[in-house]
Amino acid sequence: FFQKTLNAVQSWFTLFGWSKGQNPISIPYSLRSDVCIVQLTVAQEKNFKRRVDKDKGFYEMLVHLNGQSIPGIAASQSLSTDPVERMFQLHWQHSELLSFLKRKGAHLPHIMPEFLLAPEDYELWSEVNSGLRRGSVRSSGKLSGRHIFVLDNRTFETMSKRAWTDVLLQMYKVFVLPRVSSRMVPDPSSLESLQSMPGIKSEPLCSNVYSRYERTILIWLNKNYEKNRKIVWKDNERDGIPPMRWIVNFDQDLLDGLVLAAQMAGYCPYLIPTHFIRMYTNPRTHEQFLHNALILVKALHTINMDLDIKV
Repeated sequence: FFQKTLNAVQSWFTLFGWSKGQNPISIPYSLRSDVCIVQLTVAQEKNFKRRVDKDKGFYEMLVHLNGQSIPGIAASQSLSTDPVERMFQLHWQHSELLSFLKRKGAHLPHIMPEFLLAPEDYELWSEVNSGLRRGSVRSSGKLSGRHIFVLDNRTFETMSKRAWTDVLLQMYKVFVLPRVSSRMVPDPSSLESLQSMPGIKSEPLCSNVYSRYERTILIWLNKNYEKNRKIVWKDNERDGIPPMRWIVNFDQDLLDGLVLAAQMAGYCPYLIPTHFIRMYTNPRTHEQFLHNALILVKALHTINMDLDIKV
């Protein structure tokens, strides 16, 4: 499940995370290199300067999605030649990133700044904070007041991959989902069949699971499914028209493909006779669920919206 989530996150940010076209990313490797790779510009200089392709670094992506940069962090920055000072500088940078995202509404209490470091910097961080290199660290650079996690290399790589994935997911939550507007969703009361169905409120404090933007999408899914199910499958001879349903989540309620097919049919009705009419409207077996999923993927390919989707 986690690997599928990671693949979906990579695909979305590769396609839509950048201001000037696609840019393939690999979690966590390319993200760590974007914020950590430096090179000596002039041998005599005392500072390293990070040089990444313009509009292709992690912070350029953040600015593109958010519309503003993190205060105090520039896209191109100087880093100390001293490995310990450089590590603390990057650790501070990651701390500022997490604080910035939390202020925007991100939920990241489980992510420590050190989990976003490159392996060599994390190893140095562990040594310094375990007291092995305390003599080379200025007192102002020490971290205190919280428990220090020291992970082995394999565990750190797993944690780093999870941490960067969660950071990107929360970036999507706070920067992309708020673009969903309730004005895009017609009043559900305009459908008589929806009046007897329990409503989904979009007020901020109505759910501790979904944000108001996610609940707006759920309202949109309910409206379109109820409107289109009798149109899409009116000629389905196998199982007939699927029953009314209350769509309250994004996993189980979308599992059989019917809700997503109803959404697509509302915008691309020409897919009904060629694809959706052949779906099982009351699937019971794994094979029938797979059958519906394959039809949905083929429909996405037909309209060039597959987004690297695989069944």
